[in-house]
Amino acid sequence: MSPESFRPLLALTMGDPVGVGPEIIVLALKDPGVYDSCRPLVLGDLTALRRARDLLAPELSLHLVEHPGQGRYLPGTLDLWALSHLDPEDCRYGLPTPAAGAAMVSYILSAIRLCQEGVAHGLVTGPISKLAMHLAGFPYPGHTELLAEKTGAPEVAMMLAGGNFRVVLATIHVALAEVPERLSQEGLVRLLRLTWACLRQDFGLAEPRLAVAALNPHAGEGGLFGTEEQEIIIPAVLEAKGAGVAVSGPFPADTLFWRHAQGEFDAVIAMYHDQGLIPLKLLHFMDAVNVTLGLPIIRTSVDHGTAYSLAGTGQAHPGSLSAALRMAADMARRRFGASG
Repeated sequence: MSPESFRPLLALTMGDPVGVGPEIIVLALKDPGVYDSCRPLVLGDLTALRRARDLLAPELSLHLVEHPGQGRYLPGTLDLWALSHLDPEDCRYGLPTPAAGAAMVSYILSAIRLCQEGVAHGLVTGPISKLAMHLAGFPYPGHTELLAEKTGAPEVAMMLAGGNFRVVLATIHVALAEVPERLSQEGLVRLLRLTWACLRQDFGLAEPRLAVAALNPHAGEGGLFGTEEQEIIIPAVLEAKGAGVAVSGPFPADTLFWRHAQGEFDAVIAMYHDQGLIPLKLLHFMDAVNVTLGLPIIRTSVDHGTAYSLAGTGQAHPGSLSAALRMAADMARRRFGASG
């Protein structure tokens, strides 16, 4: 089988059953073209998915499976491994509960096992509620930390991608005042090497071109506006270059992302959350994908949350999930296509 004809099996987790996850799954899988590139298996709740199907695409049939091998993976069919059957009280739109949180985590854990066992070729995750996760007794900050622990990944990173516009974050959910103290030469070198290796393995780039964003205005202006560039970022770039990574910078962020959008680089390393995500979401608000770098399994995700205010309205947009499925399928073809 050629890599181009290989249709990887993707474990698609519902996320929070009382958020928009069920609805964006129905809308994304309503598109017959999805099945040209992959075999999506939904791991989730029967009540929640049936409710979303009835609201948005009653013409689709629900096919229940007890094992991925039983899936049909054909247009017009939603293949569901129903890992939960929530009571009506635990399935009210926008109201997270311990039961819904436990169900939500069970989808993720089962999908991880499928990938580790080689049954599924990749994991695509719907939006989760951190509150529901905590209510259920799982004190993780989010998906990434749970995935890293359960797969034993020593080093992970968050990349957001819209088409060829890719941003990797050096720091994520921390106060802006904490960012400088979270940066280190050693940490940035590890991140640069990880990003470079993942772009080669999963994105088909033989020699990825990385650029590093400066932390301070004008890249510090020789120390006038901050010394992090001279003390941390420039030494990290030079060390990574010495290890064979094609990286340049640090560049002032106010012009760097324009250069990236013109195709000069394959990815930008941003120093903090909003520095990287503002330009990304400006350009790719509806189709950006969250990719976890460094896991032994493939994982892509939507780049948005549970959107409780939209749950049950049918107004949630499936663009990010559709893009996450396509990206995971492309990554899986590169990893497994020759042997799939």
